[in-house]
Amino acid sequence: MDFEEVVKKRQSVRKFEKKELPEDKIRKILELANLSPSAGNLQARKVFLIKDKETKERISLGRDFISEAGVILVVCADQNESAEYGERGRELYSIQDATIFTSYLQLAATSLGLASCWVGAFDEEEIKRILNIPEGLKPIAILPIGYPAEKPARTPRKKLENIILDKNRFI
Repeated sequence: MDFEEVVKKRQSVRKFEKKELPEDKIRKILELANLSPSAGNLQARKVFLIKDKETKERISLGRDFISEAGVILVVCADQNESAEYGERGRELYSIQDATIFTSYLQLAATSLGLASCWVGAFDEEEIKRILNIPEGLKPIAILPIGYPAEKPARTPRKKLENIILDKNRFI
C-alpha cells in the first residue's frame, strides 16, 4: 500500500473484531513508529503495551471499544528526557514527540490492514494509577489497535482555503 493510500484509508474505528494481534504485526507497528522524528532526536516518548484482558478493561474506563481491541498502546511523553531543552522541552517537545509517534503508530497499523482510534479524552491520573506510571511520564494518547469490525464513513475535512492563513501565498 503506498503512502497516499495509507493516509486516505486511516479512519478512527470504534468497533474491533475480538481477535488477537500477531506479535510480528505489533513489533512491526512499533518499529515503524520508532522511526518518527523527534526534537533533538531525543525520542522523548515511552509506550505501554497492553494485551491482557483485565488491564485492557481497566484502561478502557467503561468504553468497550477500547477493551475490544487486540492491543492497547498508551503513549507517554517523557518530560525528563526533554528537560535538557528547559521548560519548553518538558512541556512542549516531549508532547510533540509522543504525538508524532502516535501518528506513526496509526499509519503503520493502517498499512498492515489494522485499525485504530486515537483516544485523548481520559482521566490522566487514573491511567497513571492503573499502569503505575512513574513521575516524568505524561500519558498523551490511548491507542487501541485491532482488526476493524466496521468501516466508518469518511468524516469531512475543512477546505484548504479555510486553514491557510496567508492566502496570498496559497498555491
